[in-house]
Parts: sequence; structure tokens; C-alpha cells
Amino acid sequence: MSIKRYQNELIVLVALFMMSGAYLYKYEQVFKQAENANSMKRSVDEFRETVALQKIWGNKNTASKVDQLQGLIPESKVKWSKTGKKLTAIYENLSASELNKLVTKILNLAVEIEALSIHQSGSVYRVELRCKW
Repeated sequence: MSIKRYQNELIVLVALFMMSGAYLYKYEQVFKQAENANSMKRSVDEFRETVALQKIWGNKNTASKVDQLQGLIPESKVKWSKTGKKLTAIYENLSASELNKLVTKILNLAVEIEALSIHQSGSVYRVELRCKW
């Protein structure tokens, strides 16, 4: 008898629970959709970056730009070994200005530096470089 007395209030209470459940479900779906959109945007950005790097690394002029490293320093100071798309170079008795020119040029090339070692002996420098492209 008391249940019949509060029947309308129970219907309203059940309706409120169902509305809040539907709201939470919809909120979760919108949140997941926004998260997927961010994930998709990140994936597209990574793909664009990959394509840009492939264009840079696939450039046919990279080999000629690497060859410029040999002419940058006098030949008497350079031991040069280039096989295919790999370079091993040793520069000895470099002055500070020659070292700066060389390192700046190396860092501006689109190559993968495998090893770069710089040793100082007094006022002269020795540079060992291994890279590929």
C-alpha cells in the first residue's frame, strides 16, 4: 500500500537514474571520440614528418653535399673513405676555425651520424666522423 502511494516518485527517480546513465554514456562516447581525433591528428603529423624526412634523406644531392666535406679542409689533413652511402673520414691538425666550419657543415647535412669524435691536443683538433645517408 505504501508503494502505491510513492509510485509516481519512484517512476521519476528511475527516470532520473536512466537520464544520468545515458548522460554519462554519451559523455564517455564524446570523450573517446575526441581522444581518437587527437590520436589520428598525431598519427597524421607523424606520417607527414616521416614523408618529409624521406624526401630529405632520399635527395640525390646528399652525396655531392657530403663530398663537399672533403674539399672544405686541405687534403693533407684529411683521410677519406667513402663506400656507397657510408663515409668514414678522419681530420687531423685542424685549427679552431676549421673545426667550426667542419662541424657546422656536418650538422647541416641530412645524414645519420654514427660516430663523431673530437679530440683536442693543445691548439689543434682531431675529428673522426662516420656517417651514412
